[in-house]
Amino acid sequence: MANILVVGSINMDLVVRVPHSPVPGETVLGGDFETFPGGKGANQAVAAARMGGNVTMVGRVGKDDFGDSLIQILVEDKIKTTHVIKDSKAPTGIAMIAVADDGENLIVVASGANHQVSVEDINNTRSLMRETDLLLLQLECPLTVVSAAIDLAVAYDIPVVLNPAPAQPLPQSLLSNVDYLTPNEHELALLAGEKDLDQAIQTLLSWGVRNLVVTLGANGARVINGEGINQHLPAHEITAVDTTAAGDAFNGALAVALAEGKPLLDSVRYGMAAGALAATKRGAQPSLPTREAVESLMKIQGGGHSG
Repeated sequence: MANILVVGSINMDLVVRVPHSPVPGETVLGGDFETFPGGKGANQAVAAARMGGNVTMVGRVGKDDFGDSLIQILVEDKIKTTHVIKDSKAPTGIAMIAVADDGENLIVVASGANHQVSVEDINNTRSLMRETDLLLLQLECPLTVVSAAIDLAVAYDIPVVLNPAPAQPLPQSLLSNVDYLTPNEHELALLAGEKDLDQAIQTLLSWGVRNLVVTLGANGARVINGEGINQHLPAHEITAVDTTAAGDAFNGALAVALAEGKPLLDSVRYGMAAGALAATKRGAQPSLPTREAVESLMKIQGGGHSG
């Protein structure tokens, strides 16, 4: 079983269904209101656990009801929470999400305890690092923490998957230590300072990113590395209901496949099948698929093995 270490955010998602996304100044009357466990870090941890990974989560919640229930939910997915700290100064992070009828979403995040995750929290995972097969990261915790985690992974020779979301510029020194970078088109353009897709890809490869997996939503994904892979993989045909955690499902499944030693293109296909299935259900963590469901979709729609 692949040992995955996830450092990242743990949120409660407050979700309202809306007929269409509001424009600035517009009030939209919503429909159903629901709460779901979320946060990119926790979502990716759950996605990896459901794909068969042995997952440890590093992060923080507040000393409040949301925090208690979020830890409990991680435990139910057999995720180790010894390194999830209850912060006495900040509340549990929340995300307010408006999901439109076409499945698109608008998200506002109040980070709370996620921004209290510290470099010390990372240093306390040293003993874990020895057992870890892969480190999975996103950008909803302080950049100093992400950087410290990557440095520690490099010291222990552990591959790093970084999902650079939410989008923000990153130093080249950090990117050059990332083994697998998984931006969407918007994040790619921001990182490279370049709108043209091919130009942006070349820029990031020239900065030392080893493997670049650009997710293109309904258009699939582009996979490029310095070893001759440059391939476009088409998306699965699905009816999107809620795209909230599709990217997290992708990253969790990709991480497990890579940690198990699967080839890059096969691993990306696992990620794409997981992301497609997540978009067919409401909510973040409730929508994350099992390995069985992912492999079943890959059999039905192809994308099992690279020829």
